[in-house]
Amino acid sequence: MNFLQFDFETQDQEQSEQLIALLSEQGFDGFEEDGNTLLAFIPESKFDVVSFEKTLEMFSILAYSKTELENINWNKRWEENFDPVVVDDFVAIRAHFHHPIKNVQHEIIITPKMSFGTGHHATTHLMIQLMRKLDISGKEVLDFGTGTGVLAILAQKLGASKIVAIDYDEWSVTNTLENIEKNGSLGILVEQKDAVPDTGKYDIILANINLNVILDNISAMQKIMPQGAKLLLSGLLSENEEEVKDALKDNYFKYLSTSKRGDWIAMLAEKL
Repeated sequence: MNFLQFDFETQDQEQSEQLIALLSEQGFDGFEEDGNTLLAFIPESKFDVVSFEKTLEMFSILAYSKTELENINWNKRWEENFDPVVVDDFVAIRAHFHHPIKNVQHEIIITPKMSFGTGHHATTHLMIQLMRKLDISGKEVLDFGTGTGVLAILAQKLGASKIVAIDYDEWSVTNTLENIEKNGSLGILVEQKDAVPDTGKYDIILANINLNVILDNISAMQKIMPQGAKLLLSGLLSENEEEVKDALKDNYFKYLSTSKRGDWIAMLAEKL
């Protein structure tokens, strides 16, 4: 599979994070940040030049270059760029080649495929902080847009009775299964889907994706949640907050709180 690499010269961290959020919605699979340089990668077959150009029009100044890549050694790239994520004294997320991280309640080992380097760690951090506040023991959990499976694995460590992890991307499904095995988190059901299931009842839904996918699926999510169930949302920027609040209200959710890390936010709501 051939990939396209875009090298952007961004003005500041805020512009970089906005660009990551927008490009993620278009199928870009990986990002690397180094100062004011942002590298973004997408399979050539997924690249939509019209959508890309519309995104560029949102920025008054944004210089970039494009390179075609063949036969990328993704494992080498993420080993060079993946740093551990530590969330307070609660959770540490690391790769197998990192040293064990002490003084945390839970340690999760992942080998991310085609995912490295990025500002997306902020959303993972926020979701984990929200999960810490909830009683997950004995609950049925849906991880919608599981990615590497890290939130599903954490839910299992926190005592969830049933966990379903779904993602539209075949790479993510394969990666999640590998990471579940690495962590001994057996019993998590992993499925390749591009929308929430229409059956079952979930006490907690985790959706760390992006604005468009959340808005497209929020009605379907409320239909599989009993009264009092909790909805955790991220992959959102601060500017998305009011739009998501309106969608929550329209779909029988009670808005509870917003957490912020840089320009990224996570939101907590309860099914009415």
